[in-house]
Amino acid sequence: MGSNSVADGASASGQFTFERTLDAPRDLVWKMWTVGEHLAQWWGPKGCKLHVEKADVRPGGTFHYAMRFSNGAEMWGLIAYQEVEAPSRLAYVSSFSNPGGEVVRAPFSQDFPLRVLNVMTFVDRSGGTRVTLTGKPLEASPVELAKYVEMFGSMEKGFGGTFEQLETYLVGLGR
Repeated sequence: MGSNSVADGASASGQFTFERTLDAPRDLVWKMWTVGEHLAQWWGPKGCKLHVEKADVRPGGTFHYAMRFSNGAEMWGLIAYQEVEAPSRLAYVSSFSNPGGEVVRAPFSQDFPLRVLNVMTFVDRSGGTRVTLTGKPLEASPVELAKYVEMFGSMEKGFGGTFEQLETYLVGLGR
């Protein structure tokens, strides 16, 4: 299975970094991140079922989805793609949203930034793929930036669980 790490010094810059090496070729990993039918099978934190409202992975396109939890809670998210360079780079703005696709405050904190720019790179690594995600708030106030940095531990756990689900899905595909 994969390994992950959060880069040292990330909190000093306000940039979150998460890395994971997956035991699958880059072209396959790329498809997992860019095809709605695949995203629906693994995206999101453990314990949620994903509803994909829209998956249009291209510059100017969006991925609009709902995460539904066993306790009945629901959170909507919106990804607005800025750059799509197959199979090596995705840049997108991530936000919480409502069912209509409008950007809204995070349901867990009014101080979490409205928009976060995420850049993902996919690099061939000894038969596998090294995925690196970096994130930094856009137009964040000092309070929002501080909240974002405060959430790094939770974000690491969340992305860790998401990547574990991706690894399980890849195994199910025969990888």
